[in-house]
This record gives sequence, C-alpha cells and structure tokens, in this order.
Amino acid sequence: MTGDTELRDRQAMMKAALQAYVDRANAGDADGLVALFAPDAVIEDPIGSPLKTGADIPAWFADTVAFGTRITPVAPLRGSHANEALLVFDVEFTPPGGEPMRIRSADACTFNDAGLITRLRAFWGPGDIEPA
Repeated sequence: MTGDTELRDRQAMMKAALQAYVDRANAGDADGLVALFAPDAVIEDPIGSPLKTGADIPAWFADTVAFGTRITPVAPLRGSHANEALLVFDVEFTPPGGEPMRIRSADACTFNDAGLITRLRAFWGPGDIEPA
C-alpha cells in the first residue's frame, strides 16, 4: 500500500505543478513560471530546437508573458508511474509585429523529488501551427 500511496502523491504533485504552469502562464506571471523549474532545468520547445537552460529560462518566460500567451488544456493532465507528467494543450499568443497564432502542443515534463520541473520537452511541429 505504501508504494501506491507514494505513487498517487507523486502524481498529484506533478499534476499540481502542471496546473500551476497553466494558471501562471494565463495570469502573465513570468516569475511564477520560472519558480516551477529547478535551477538546472532544460527546456526543449519544440523538440529539435536549441535547448534553453539556466539564464535562458527567465528570458523565455518573459517573452511568453510579453506575447500575451494563453494556455488551454485539451485533455486531462496525465501522470506516470515514474517522475514524468504530460500537459496536452492549445497555446495562443501574438508574436511581436505578427498575427495571433495557435500551436497545438503536448509538454512532457520530468520532475525532481522537490516537485520542480527538471526537463520540459514540447511536442509540436510546423503542421501544429495555425492562425488563432
């Protein structure tokens, strides 16, 4: 039983962090977003693009907020039997000088024991982008 309880607790912790990610992004809280990540975290958004690490991450989220980003989950948050969880969502934003856009994405996140995200991998490609 203890293993099942620990697993449920870990899943709840990861899902709560992903919900906080959605809430903080939608609230325009760049500092709150950064606080969800471990200091040595790595973001690969989208997969195949240059990695964002360390000092890159606050700047990444400053842009996220500046672009008026809104995240809408399109499926329930998903946990795992390990230290990873998944957020499937649509994200809408307006890049500088551009038109509003929508990306259909899935973020796979790895967590440390403190519940902080250590790695975020975003699954989306050119066919997942459309006008908002």
